[in-house]
Amino acid sequence: MGARLTQGTWVLIADGEKGLVLENQTDHENPYLTVLSKEEQENPPNREQAENRRGRFNDGSGIHRSAVDDTDWHQLAKERFADDLAEMLYKKAHKGAFKDIVIVAAPGVLGELRDKLHKEVASRVIAEVPKTLTNHGLDDIETIVRDELNPE
Repeated sequence: MGARLTQGTWVLIADGEKGLVLENQTDHENPYLTVLSKEEQENPPNREQAENRRGRFNDGSGIHRSAVDDTDWHQLAKERFADDLAEMLYKKAHKGAFKDIVIVAAPGVLGELRDKLHKEVASRVIAEVPKTLTNHGLDDIETIVRDELNPE
């Protein structure tokens, strides 16, 4: 990739429900990431958010009726979380809080987030890493991000 983690580079670690904003305090060879903020969304499984029975509607005259699929509330909440992360990053970028950012997210979340980023944020993205690291410790995150950005 060739991207370099310089001092002050932000690293966003995200999945569909959790986000962690980290800041690099050192250089690319030996990154030291500190937590700036944690973003979390309450998003129970779809089965806990949906109705028990699918809805039905009348197709017009006669007795023909059609089933209506339940809304995927869990997926909608994930999309809303990507919106929230993108908005937070825009506000921070607009205030000059970061110059460069690396986005590390599950592949689906990464695509969702990429579509929602304002151009002011997108222009600061120096690398994307399609991995889920939200449940990893900081030491592991530092190593994985360094290795992803500077493959030997």
